[in-house]
Amino acid sequence: MFKRARIAAKSAARRSTIARRVLAALLAASLLPVAASSVEARDPLLAYGARIVGDDARTRIVIDFDREPRFSVHYIANPERIVVDLPATAFGFPAKDLAARGLFKDIRYGKMDEESARIVLTTAGPVKLALAKVQADETGNGHRLVLDAETIDKKAFAELVKTQSWSDRTEAAQTTSAIPAPERAAPGDFVIAVDAGHGGIDTGAIGVDTKTEEKQVTLAFAKALTDRLNKEPGIKAFLTREDDEFLSLSQRVLIARQNHAGLFISLHADTLKQKDIRGATVYTISDKASDKLAADLAERENLSDQIAGKETVAEPPEVADILLDLTRRETQAFSISLAESVLNSFKDQVGTINNPHRHAGFRVLQAPDVPSILLEIGFLSNAEDEKLLLDEAWRGKIAGLLTDAVKRYRAAVMANGG
Repeated sequence: MFKRARIAAKSAARRSTIARRVLAALLAASLLPVAASSVEARDPLLAYGARIVGDDARTRIVIDFDREPRFSVHYIANPERIVVDLPATAFGFPAKDLAARGLFKDIRYGKMDEESARIVLTTAGPVKLALAKVQADETGNGHRLVLDAETIDKKAFAELVKTQSWSDRTEAAQTTSAIPAPERAAPGDFVIAVDAGHGGIDTGAIGVDTKTEEKQVTLAFAKALTDRLNKEPGIKAFLTREDDEFLSLSQRVLIARQNHAGLFISLHADTLKQKDIRGATVYTISDKASDKLAADLAERENLSDQIAGKETVAEPPEVADILLDLTRRETQAFSISLAESVLNSFKDQVGTINNPHRHAGFRVLQAPDVPSILLEIGFLSNAEDEKLLLDEAWRGKIAGLLTDAVKRYRAAVMANGG
């Protein structure tokens, strides 16, 4: 069955020289320079080829690297997933070359942070890797990672999850010292966390025409908004992520809280099945969704951690208690006030969907003491919205209108003694 894979490997090796040029292009296209803090970050691995063969009984994945990769494998339940962790890696092969098939119903790969990357294989049922090894390419061009998956029963999979030992480097990095802080924040400054949705392995939505990834759109808007806010006296804004890296939903909330943010604004540009729907929407948190569209969006956004191969961790009881007390209720009222201020700014300036203020249980809005909104700037599933989302002038206009909204909100809070 795997003869096809060996033939494809030879073909892929011949493309390695061209693929190396892809790495330079990928790095040049980055929104920020690559960090020079580690050797792997300066010189990431290049995954220049990939293929997948097999059926619903056994499936093989082969990935070609320019040099030998270190890797580790872990298993996650609910749903069943296989996580392959790698050092910093640039993925230079076409997405179609590793499209899900056989035992895998979804395959994601991408950056986690400056020093690591991840492949997440969501399986159609309990599966284990019967083989996971790196071998030198017979042509002498780099190395191959070979993953052979086969079906097992639920009990055997549960035992794999139970007996494994692993630590998530991205969670280990979640310390106060690693969290970005606003520059030159002075006592009395109004601090705002600007959150670019998605990032790293979590690409978010894909543009209907240009195939632009949502994570790129949100980061560009977040940078424009942060720059504009920081021109205002007494306001200091900062980014939850400054480049293409993955942050868990809880990390985003933690970053805002540990920097004593007075506002949290999360930016998104989703897709819908109904491609004719376009315009902005502002969401606030609520235990019950305002409508099906809001409920569906919250469900998708809350899957961000799962997409990146994170284990679902239940909130401790004390956190759940905090979210239900008077602090949360007061924060929700402030969040609604901010949402209304944003929509007032957008009136006659920016198109919005029907009933543009909606609410649902977004995990990224769960800071109990930080007023928070999630802003869908537009929909990448709509061709007209997509054009605007990629327009620098439009980006600047949105940043200006949001800044006006924040200033009005702040003035109202200050007038009420806040």
